Parts: sequence; structure tokens; C-alpha cells
Amino acid sequence: MNLGDVKALPGVRGRTAIDKRPTKHIDVRDPGPKKGGLGSGVVGDGIGSHKHHGGYAQAVYAYATEDYAWWAAQLGRPLEPGLFGENLTTRGLELTNALVGERWTIGSVVLRVEVPRIPCATFAARMGEKQWVRRFTEAGRTGAYLSVQVPGRISAGDAVRVSRPAHDITLLDAFRAVTGDRELARRVLDAGVLYPSEHEYLARSTNH
Repeated sequence: MNLGDVKALPGVRGRTAIDKRPTKHIDVRDPGPKKGGLGSGVVGDGIGSHKHHGGYAQAVYAYATEDYAWWAAQLGRPLEPGLFGENLTTRGLELTNALVGERWTIGSVVLRVEVPRIPCATFAARMGEKQWVRRFTEAGRTGAYLSVQVPGRISAGDAVRVSRPAHDITLLDAFRAVTGDRELARRVLDAGVLYPSEHEYLARSTNH
């Protein structure tokens, strides 16, 4: 569980809430739309850019402990939970192959996997690694943005029960589609599994 306030960080342009710190629990809610909504789906969590972050389809961000371990080996340095700006640091869930639309039941809370993370300049500045956007894109270990279907409290150590939909479109498929694979883009769009605004963005960006 991680939360962050909006603030200035060394080497990062503008103000950001990517610097998340551990907490014992988080309260999640549906924040509504990006424009005019509540911002983050996590109570007390900041949003630096309401144009690019927050809103229904990006209410909560999750990143896997296993993917952190992979990056730590690649970069040759330890990586602490929250470094990537996630609210949930998961264990035992393979997020790269999570299906778009799968539901996570955590106690009384229900979250829905919506979209992969697209790396940005703020993330790159935070990491301080050369060619970070390219490296993150090539690795495809994006983590998962989730919507809040049923609000409530999530505590550290809570178990996650996953319910998968019938289709086979993964977060990695959606990520590769958005980042240039036109064949995958057509398959993802034809499946009709993305949140409407994300579907429209993919259709526009790939001229489908």
C-alpha cells in the first residue's frame, strides 16, 4: 500500500505525486472522469497531472513485486516498493498477462483491470536511468491501472481473488497495441474490451 502527496522532486519538471510512501491501508473509491472528477481513486493520494493521470480507468495503479525483482536485476540496484508510483505492490499476481477486464476481489473491495501504464518523462526523471522510456516499453512490464467497481478499504497483506473474463486480451497486448503494433491494435479494438475513452484513443492513434 502506497500514497503520495503532490510536490516538487529533484530533477523532475513540475510537481508530481509519483513519490509514494508505504501505508498500512488505503481507502478506494470511484473518482469519476479525469476532467472534473476526484483525481485519484485512492483517498489521500495526489495527482500531479489530471490530464494524464487519475479518473475512472486509472483510479488505482498496481505493480508486482516480481517485476520489481526483475528490474532490480537489470539495473543492478535495489528498488523499494512505491518507487514506480504504484498504490498497490502485489505479490503472486502476474500482471503482464492479466486480462483486460479481469476483476480483483480484495475483502469487500472489487477492482477491475483496465489499461497498462504508458511511461512518461516524469517517470524517466524519477528513475534517473538512461533511455528509461524505451527500456520500460521494450520490457513490457507495465503494471496495471484499475477502476474501482466496489469501494472500500484495502489493507497490507489482504488476499486477492481474481475472476477472469472469457476473452484472451492481456495488458501486454493492449500495451503493444498502443505502442505501435497495428495488428494487435486491430485485434484489441475488435475485442471491444477497453474502457470507452481508451478504445477511442487507440482507434485515433492507430487510424483504425
